[in-house]
Amino acid sequence: MGHERSTRILVIGGGPGGYTAAFRAADAGLSTTLIDAGIAPGGVCLHRGCIPSKALLHVARLLHETREAARWGVRFAPPEIDLDALRNWKSGVIDRLAGGVVELCRRRKVELFSARAAFIDAHTVSLQTDGDETRTLTYDHAIIATGSAPALPGAFDIGDPRVTDSTGALALTDVPERLLVIGGGYIGLEMGTVYEALGSRVTVAEFTDGLLPGVDRDLVRPLKARLDDAFDAILLGTKVDRLVARDDGIAVTLRGQDAPEPSVFDRVLVAVGRSPNTTGLGLENTRVALDERGFVRVDAQQRTDEPHIFAVGDVAGEPMLAHKASREAKVAIEVVAGKPTTFDHAAIPAVVFTDPEIAWCGLTETQARSDGRKVKSIRYPWAASGRAVTLDRTEGVTKLIVDPTTERVLGMGICGVNAGEMIAEGVLAIETGATVGDLADRIHAHPTLSETVGEAADAFHGNATHLYRPKNPGA
Repeated sequence: MGHERSTRILVIGGGPGGYTAAFRAADAGLSTTLIDAGIAPGGVCLHRGCIPSKALLHVARLLHETREAARWGVRFAPPEIDLDALRNWKSGVIDRLAGGVVELCRRRKVELFSARAAFIDAHTVSLQTDGDETRTLTYDHAIIATGSAPALPGAFDIGDPRVTDSTGALALTDVPERLLVIGGGYIGLEMGTVYEALGSRVTVAEFTDGLLPGVDRDLVRPLKARLDDAFDAILLGTKVDRLVARDDGIAVTLRGQDAPEPSVFDRVLVAVGRSPNTTGLGLENTRVALDERGFVRVDAQQRTDEPHIFAVGDVAGEPMLAHKASREAKVAIEVVAGKPTTFDHAAIPAVVFTDPEIAWCGLTETQARSDGRKVKSIRYPWAASGRAVTLDRTEGVTKLIVDPTTERVLGMGICGVNAGEMIAEGVLAIETGATVGDLADRIHAHPTLSETVGEAADAFHGNATHLYRPKNPGA
C-alpha cells in the first residue's frame, strides 16, 4: 500500500468538533482533509442526536400546547399524527444542515472523504471506503474527533429490535403504546417527552434516587413535578434485572422499593450513557493514550501523548456536548497555528431540552458543598414573572450562585420554558467576572423571561421588585 497523497491538517470525524477544526484550519490557510465515516458529515449531533431530537421535541412542545390551550379558552380537536410525514420532515432538517456542511467544505476547499480512517503510524493513516477501496494519507497534524456512541450493556443486548438505543428511538419507526425508558438522564427524559406527546404511555426506571443525576435538585424539582403528571410512572432507585422477548412485548423484571411486578412493554429504550469511539482507530500504532474510562487523554491544549495529534469532543472526555467540542476544536487549531491558547473555560453551558427545559453553567450548589466552598444561592420563582404568567408556565425557577465576599457570579441555573436560550447571559457573566450587581443593574426587556435573571440578582440584596421578602422576618 503506497502513499497516495499528503495534507497539513487531517481531521478524523465530521461532527461539530471535526468540521469546526477543519474549517478553522482552512480559514488559516492550511491544506485540510476531513474524513468522516458517514454518508454526509455532521456527526452524531446532526444525524443521530442534538438536531433530530430537538426537531421532535419541538413537535412535542406543540402537541403539549394544544392540550394546555383548553385552560385559556382555546380548544383543538385531537391531533392526527402522520408518522411518515413527521419522519420526512425530521430527515429534511438533517439533510438541509448536512448539505450546508458539505457546501462549506467546498467553499473553504476542505477535501472531504467518506471513509474509515485508522492510524498506520504517527504520521500516516489508511482510508477505507464502503467499496473496500483503500488508500493512505500522510499528515503534519491530526485532530481526532470521532465522537461517541450509545452504551448498550450486555444484559440489555438481547438481539430484539424492540430494545433500542437513542439512535433507534430517533428513527421513529412507530409509536409504542407502552414504552420503558431505562435511565433518567437527559437522553432518556428527552426521548420520553417526545414519545409521551405522540401518545405513548411512558415509564422511566432510574437506578439512582433522582432524575438527572448530578443536576441541581432545585432545577430538577419543577421538571419532576411536570413529568409525574405526564408519564405513567417514574421509578427511582430501580434496577432493571432482566429483559425477555415475548410475542406480546418485552417482559421486564425490575428491582427496587417501588418496582412493580414483572411488566410487559412494547418497546424499551436503553439510555444509560455513551462511550467514546476509539475502537478500530489504530491508536496502538501511535503514542496516543486512553485514560481509565476509555477517553483519549489530552492536555489543556487538546494535545494527546503524541504531540502533533490532538483530540476534541466526546472522544476527549466529558462533558459530551457539541458546543464544548467546537470550542476545543478552535483551541486545537490555534495551538497548531502557534498561538498560546488553552481550554480554560469556567462556564460550559448544558441544556436539557425537556418541558420545561433545564440549563446551567459554572459552579453548582452541589459542587460548592462538595468542595466545602462558601457560596450564597438565590432562587427567583417564575410565579413572580409577568411573562411566565402570560405563558401559563409559572413552575420555573432562576438560580444564581454567588461568592458572598466578592459578589461575583459563580454559577447560574434555570428551569423553565426556553431556559436554553437564556443561559448565555450566565456564561458571559461568569467568564467576564461579573458581579451580581452587574446583572442587577443591566436593563432586561419587559415582559420577558430574561427579567428573572435581573430580579434574581436584585434579590441578592433583598431588592427584587416583584418579590417581597421581609429583611427581618422575625420583626
